[in-house]
Amino acid sequence: MKNSALKSDWHKTVVLNVVGLTPSLLGEHMPFLSRWASQGKVSSIKPVLPAVTCSVQATYLTGEWPNRHGIVGNGWYFQDECEVKFWRQSNKLVQAPKIWETAKLINPNFTCANLFWWYNMYSTADISVTPRPMYPADGRKIPDIYTQPANLRSQLQNRLGTFPLFEFWGPKTSIRSSAWIAQSAKIVEELHNPTLTLIYIPHLDYCLQRVGTDQKANATDLKQVDEICQDLIQFYCARGAQVIVLSEYGITPVSRPVSLNRVLREYGYLTVREELGRELLDAGASIAFAVADHQIAHIYVNDKDKISLVRQLLENVPGVELVLGEKEKAAYHLNHARAGDLIAVAASDAWFTYYYWLDDKKAPDFARTVDIHRKPGYDPAELFIDPAIRFPALKVASLLLKKQFGFRTLLDIIPLDASLVKGSHGRIPSSPDVSPLLITHQTNLLPSSTLQATDIRDMILSHLCSYHAVPQLLPNR
Repeated sequence: MKNSALKSDWHKTVVLNVVGLTPSLLGEHMPFLSRWASQGKVSSIKPVLPAVTCSVQATYLTGEWPNRHGIVGNGWYFQDECEVKFWRQSNKLVQAPKIWETAKLINPNFTCANLFWWYNMYSTADISVTPRPMYPADGRKIPDIYTQPANLRSQLQNRLGTFPLFEFWGPKTSIRSSAWIAQSAKIVEELHNPTLTLIYIPHLDYCLQRVGTDQKANATDLKQVDEICQDLIQFYCARGAQVIVLSEYGITPVSRPVSLNRVLREYGYLTVREELGRELLDAGASIAFAVADHQIAHIYVNDKDKISLVRQLLENVPGVELVLGEKEKAAYHLNHARAGDLIAVAASDAWFTYYYWLDDKKAPDFARTVDIHRKPGYDPAELFIDPAIRFPALKVASLLLKKQFGFRTLLDIIPLDASLVKGSHGRIPSSPDVSPLLITHQTNLLPSSTLQATDIRDMILSHLCSYHAVPQLLPNR
């Protein structure tokens, strides 16, 4: 699978997606990246709305807005199933051609490795690696990955150990998961030598949400990410590759959690179903409900006659800065069938919880666990252990021991206190200093100090090749 037949005008390129990196974070705690950026050129990226992982990555990889590629958030309401689903993995959900498909039209010898960028299963990329836990019938969640080709799964985990899933997300999140991804990229490079390699480095995202954006509070994490970037950049440069460093969004300090579903419930719009004394959101039976996703929320209104009333209600909720209707959604390129009838955007210091219960005693059993697929919205409280637990290590050990002996039990250690969250994202940032960025040493290829999110696909293509000579092969924009 070596690319010995590559055309001479094609250039091996690597993209490091350092999530949460902004110009304001470059400095004493990231000495290598700061020096490397000063030797090249940095552009600010004007992010897409919503500035969340899945929407941003789909925009970067297709060069299209969400109204074309269909990824309107990290999750949405699947209206034909009447279910909210987050963090789906099939690449078939992305409704526009991806960069590797475009590149292969120009050069059939082109190959792409996608390492942990989202919607990475059943993709047309040549090499894919993504988290894919095993879920046995006894309730366990066992760390694992999905790969294409399939044998890459054992090749990586035999050399690196099992992917540290519980340090990729949750209260145990650490640099180990990003380091594992980085090492897997080097192995993929040695085995397959792809033309384009996309690498996801998520660690900064999590610590910035947990403690906020203060550099001193994040000094260790910034240094650890810097060291991973240094290792990868030096490794790939030694192999003659061009390296692009970019990010998806910047994290904003927040202090106001806003629970739109509780507001909708109090006004009689949201319906719950009680099971075993716990309350579950009944989306299909609700007049209106919110799918919360960081600083944006899709509001689905099943009774269309109530849209104006729901909008008026939400516009008066403290912490809501904007409510987008049909006209405004089109202006932000969010007019897609998957989007909510209304979209709420939080104030800069606020973010949206998914909470819909009015009494914590009736919260669903999954609310106090790490359960990204069952929760009808994003829950950053999963980054914390409940501070009310006096001896958390002892509790976790006892629960894991029960699981080991085959007992069904919940790892119910996650707090219901949304005020613990100190950083969020999703809205358009207030200044370039806290916006996502792109860094390259191919300075002639960076025409402006500001890029649109939809420019990133073509920016990567321009590093790969002089594709302007064959414009007829590129998808219509």
